[in-house]
Amino acid sequence: MNNKIRLGIVGYGNLGRGAVEAIKQTPDLELVAVFTRREPNTLDLNVTGVKALHISEASNYQNEIDVMLLCGGSATDLPEQTPHFASMFNTVDSYDTHAKIPEFYQSVNEVATKHNTTSIISVGWDPGLFSINRVMADAVLPNGENYTFWGKGLSQGHSDAVRRVNGVKNGVQYTIPSEPAIEKVRSGENPELTTSEKHRRVCYIVAEEGADQAAIENEIKTMPNYFADYETEVNFITAEELERDHSKAPHGGFVIRGGNTGDNNKQIYEFSLNLDSNPEFTASVLVAYARAAHRLSQEKQFGAKTVYDVAPGLISPRSPEELRKDHL
Repeated sequence: MNNKIRLGIVGYGNLGRGAVEAIKQTPDLELVAVFTRREPNTLDLNVTGVKALHISEASNYQNEIDVMLLCGGSATDLPEQTPHFASMFNTVDSYDTHAKIPEFYQSVNEVATKHNTTSIISVGWDPGLFSINRVMADAVLPNGENYTFWGKGLSQGHSDAVRRVNGVKNGVQYTIPSEPAIEKVRSGENPELTTSEKHRRVCYIVAEEGADQAAIENEIKTMPNYFADYETEVNFITAEELERDHSKAPHGGFVIRGGNTGDNNKQIYEFSLNLDSNPEFTASVLVAYARAAHRLSQEKQFGAKTVYDVAPGLISPRSPEELRKDHL
């Protein structure tokens, strides 16, 4: 008898490809199908027995898929796709527009509650693992300050946003943290830092032939929620340079809390990631949370959830007995 959790993937960009690779490493999960807006026969899945299908066929698979991994972008895909698919499937997504998460949660929760599905939103490393560590640090060290630094790395969400600017053929965005700011925080100073003092953003853009580069640069630099509050550098390069120098997707960052306990003893809480492939790691987090979505659904815990609502044991393939014996 096959007790594997059956997964589907919507979207076959960098994140979708990362999800395929992550599922290969999880014996308790299996991939049923990948759904795409492209011509399905153009997808090279390289996995035996997995179907590539047009996104319009997804509704036919409600009885064959336990959890749908939504691997679209946060700018325009997920605000539409998550509520749509939550009406039919348990879902996990990586919605990462921090300022809009509360309203995104409400829209998904309404649909998932109505249709008795479980949707875990905003999963990944930030939001996701970093979110958990911000809350842990804040709870343990109430007298202190939280700081989050991202990079140096290629941001998928911000890269997706620049690629949607009119006249942009392709492009990537790197988030660069300020080393002096990090050292101040690690020293326990708890400095007041503005958004622009903590990071800067560097974009490499391949423009469409004849496109107005000044207009592209202005639209990127003034984009709310993404670039408007940061020092942003925009570089125009060729497609060949982009492929040669920017085809990998490294990333990482730090959550640091400086706090005081007792008689003014300084305590530093730090969680960090150093990633060769941002999309592959993010996809690996999504895949782990698919277990939790399935388990919560079986317990009839329907509606939208965040990482704060999911006990760590629910994302593990190991039994509670194993976890107590080997990891506690």
